Amino acid sequence: MEEKTSFEDNMKKLEQIATELEKGDLDLDTSVAKFEEGMKLSKECSEMLEKAEKKITMLIKGENGELAEENFVQNEE
Repeated sequence: MEEKTSFEDNMKKLEQIATELEKGDLDLDTSVAKFEEGMKLSKECSEMLEKAEKKITMLIKGENGELAEENFVQNEE
């Protein structure tokens, strides 16, 4: 079973990849592989953020026009 990495760990890895690519010391094949890895990590981070956003308390407008808090309940598949 694949171990889940945290958002923070993925961001650190993305920063490392960006730094390596910016240096320009890598050959083309390695650069492409690093770029692909970075894109995969970026997608994972986006999905994590999207999931977290859905879990955050949402503000909705009540009947009398006042704001009320309501927890977002995500249906687990």
